[in-house]
Amino acid sequence: MNYLVAVLPDRIQAEAAYVALEKEGLPMSQVAILGKGYKSADEYGLIDPNEQAGKQAKLMATWLVPFGFVAGVAFSLSTGLDTFAWAGEWGNHFIGGLLGAGSGAMGSAFVGGGTGLIFGSGDALPYRNRLKLGKYLIVVNGDESLTRKATLILRRFDPENIQGYADYSQM
Repeated sequence: MNYLVAVLPDRIQAEAAYVALEKEGLPMSQVAILGKGYKSADEYGLIDPNEQAGKQAKLMATWLVPFGFVAGVAFSLSTGLDTFAWAGEWGNHFIGGLLGAGSGAMGSAFVGGGTGLIFGSGDALPYRNRLKLGKYLIVVNGDESLTRKATLILRRFDPENIQGYADYSQM
């Protein structure tokens, strides 16, 4: 499955491009307009990078927190530090484990959430930002010949950006 995304500056051009695609015989079930008065990014399924970052952070926490606990206990056992005298020997090891688990949680939040937010969004974030600025997106999905035909038609409308994508997960 291939996708073609064209960014148009206003609603009039987006509607004109949509009509041109319809006149050329493209199946309109495979063409969508995103923008004010049409589908939103969420309705179309354009990923939200904040949501993806949260999922990534939770995924990393499922293994980093237990690993951090074990590493904290192991560190406490290997060094024999008596940091918290009031807690006793096993209490110190347990507190070391809790501190390790906390470090694992922080690591999952910073690495999983931070990198997920910065690198995990792909082109979804720029498209979402353009929609917030009042721009419109024309999205065509289908086989390569359909997206190639749509590219030729959409170029007539001088889009701000036109980009093709191949979704190999559907194959």
